[in-house]
Amino acid sequence: MPKRIASAPFAPIAAAALVAVALTACTSSTSLTTKRTQGYEISDSAMQQIRPGQSQQLVTLVLGSPQSTNTFGDQSAWYYVQTKVQQTSFGLNTGLERTVLAIYFDQNKKVVDKAVYTAADGRVITVESRRTQSFGEDRTFIDQILNSFGG
Repeated sequence: MPKRIASAPFAPIAAAALVAVALTACTSSTSLTTKRTQGYEISDSAMQQIRPGQSQQLVTLVLGSPQSTNTFGDQSAWYYVQTKVQQTSFGLNTGLERTVLAIYFDQNKKVVDKAVYTAADGRVITVESRRTQSFGEDRTFIDQILNSFGG
């Protein structure tokens, strides 16, 4: 008479354990929030390579093209902005920190100075909500018609 293996009672337990392990692996690898960098990744080694007297071409080779430029008379500045954000699985972004690397050039396109600015260096600016009214904005359509006849 052939021997019967008593594996039938253990099969549901083994299947449940396998499913639990698979689900645990899935949930531990995905998080509800992720941290990432927007803009430039400003590394310390790249900033150390930028020194006074270097050309704009060398700065472009080390850091890439600037995100923004500005010219003040005979001096110009290049700005590299790095923003670290936390993004939820639902698409909501929260800014964690922002760093701006400013590189200043003279009229010969040589580096004069560099500066790193953070949120602590910024100022809060209140946006003015008042508007200057334009001609006819206060009048209704009927008022404008009546005023066109001199009344």
